[in-house]
Amino acid sequence: MKVVLSVDPVKFPLTGIGRYTYELGRSLRAELGDGLRFLRGYRITTELPQASDDRPMAGTPAWKRMAQRNALVVGAFRRLNPWLKARALKGLEDHIFHGPNYYLPPFGGRSVVTIHDLSHYVWTQGHPPERMRYMQAEMELSLTRASALITDTEYTRQEVARYFGWPLDKIHAVHLASGPEFVPRSAEELAPPLAAKGLVPGGYTLFTGTVEPRKNIGTLLDAYGRLPASLRSACPLVVCGYRGWQSDALHRRLEQAQAQGWVKYLGFVPNETLPLLMAGARLFAYPSHYEGFGLPVLEAMASGVPVVCSNATTLPEVSGGAAAMHDPNDVDLLLGHLQRGLEDDAWRHQAREQGLVQASRFSWERCAHETMAVYQAVANGASA
Repeated sequence: MKVVLSVDPVKFPLTGIGRYTYELGRSLRAELGDGLRFLRGYRITTELPQASDDRPMAGTPAWKRMAQRNALVVGAFRRLNPWLKARALKGLEDHIFHGPNYYLPPFGGRSVVTIHDLSHYVWTQGHPPERMRYMQAEMELSLTRASALITDTEYTRQEVARYFGWPLDKIHAVHLASGPEFVPRSAEELAPPLAAKGLVPGGYTLFTGTVEPRKNIGTLLDAYGRLPASLRSACPLVVCGYRGWQSDALHRRLEQAQAQGWVKYLGFVPNETLPLLMAGARLFAYPSHYEGFGLPVLEAMASGVPVVCSNATTLPEVSGGAAAMHDPNDVDLLLGHLQRGLEDDAWRHQAREQGLVQASRFSWERCAHETMAVYQAVANGASA
């Protein structure tokens, strides 16, 4: 089998789709060997890039920031980009091309695209209008080029089939996984790195993710702010993640709660630090409105941390009954789950054990094997 995997999402910082692309590429390389190539930008390579390869040394240059805000420049890039990628793929029509991030360039061979979610169609308030229009236009072009689709969950598989009228036998749900670095760790191992951030093992509730409306951090702050003051003081809410779209009001609330002593906002946390921060949490909270998978929930479970999360979209499928769940708008139920998660040791033990079992059902090797089955079906001109 010959495959070309686009690896453009593998860049600093390595977020959800970048992590998926990197781990898939790493596992596929072990299976396919010389049969796997990568498309990076407009160049075919046999080397899987590392996220650190693109770590910015001094931030984004001023000229690049200006170009990114120029509608004419952005429009020209978007028109030129697929053509340049198509040119790079010329002569590789005997390969299967896989676009892991919604998009496919024109390609003379067979191709597979991963659709992570339909938030830019069904949760449009979570995207800037120009980004939403671009994602919709490019994804619809990709659907005309694809031989088969991959989704992260069965939920999204069904959602894509309903929304676009695609036959289910050409859409394949392939679950993601947490990395091997997300494991339970001892307090002795965690104490020094956590102390550097003013934290102690088992002494905080954690949320990780981009600070944006879709993640529903406002509801989390509403609920956490109603916990007994002594509990909030002893076990503050730690929020880490990049500043996202329409987040100014959320950041003002985070600053106010931080001044009151019951929130710590850490901003972006490097990949080498995040597993330690995760394993040290007493509780993980994830009240998101909409997810394509919800990888942080699985990472928390793999780390032996009890989870409270919303029951929205894909999260019941990923958590598998091992989390305390709530409607994303139900502040009272979220409050009750948070208090139990911090104080009820019997529940905490049960949730930890169930979470470890649930997380063990997912692996990147399994993701690669199931992805290869999709490639094989496409190569055979049949549906799996």
